[in-house]
Amino acid sequence: MSKKVYLRAKPINNHLPKEINASAVRKLSSVYVNRQPLKPFNPADEKTYLDGMLDVDPAHMEWPKHTKKFWAEFTVAVGFEGVELEVGKTEDGNPIDITDYLKYHFALKHPHVALSEEEMIGDSQKRFYIHDIAKKDMKRNNDIQVKKDADKAFIKVSNDEKQMRRVFRLVGSMNPDTLTREQVENMLYDIKEKSPKKFIKVCEDKHLELKAEIETMVTAGVLRKIGNQVIFIDEVLGETMDDTVIHLNDKKNSGKLTILRAKLKQLAS
Repeated sequence: MSKKVYLRAKPINNHLPKEINASAVRKLSSVYVNRQPLKPFNPADEKTYLDGMLDVDPAHMEWPKHTKKFWAEFTVAVGFEGVELEVGKTEDGNPIDITDYLKYHFALKHPHVALSEEEMIGDSQKRFYIHDIAKKDMKRNNDIQVKKDADKAFIKVSNDEKQMRRVFRLVGSMNPDTLTREQVENMLYDIKEKSPKKFIKVCEDKHLELKAEIETMVTAGVLRKIGNQVIFIDEVLGETMDDTVIHLNDKKNSGKLTILRAKLKQLAS
């Protein structure tokens, strides 16, 4: 199946006319790793892909010498618009365009090539990047699916005020008891828009009710937090919220949870 990507170079920042820069060709050349030229394949794959491209066949005793020379001289010319590479394979599993396939895998392994433009911009050692349109589309679609799932979760929890306040207690920055239903819903919507993955995770947490109850106890002063630790008087119930849930769900600690709930109820009355 055909698949095309682009190998592009970092823009040249100079005072030359655009026409000159547009005609410039950058070269992605070989580098040495552990005193050997960079090789993108393991020995078995190298024999498969280079068979027929060198002066000797893979069984020849001088095959290693010829492959070393091949990769030492390997270069990819990258113009102003980048270079299009066909990296797909046939139904038989063979590269559609062996030359492009070699260039692509050479670039993937090369220390000067980033896997995205963003990565290249953030790393001064990177001078080229791979622009995979299909990968970018897939990532965007994944983001869309996450937002759709977050929307579904929001609709579900917003139809149950108690559940909505539980979720807000775990993801919001304010005490939901001091807010109206509309305020909680509005703020929860903003949180969902900003951090959809986190929102979904909290909504789907099977321990949501108990975690919200623990946070309520912290707010009321029944429990206290130091960092991520949850403490009752001088006893650390858990190093994290999840540890605290495990501790309180343990049957031997059921009496402790009853005491905590009684104290919370007493403070609320």
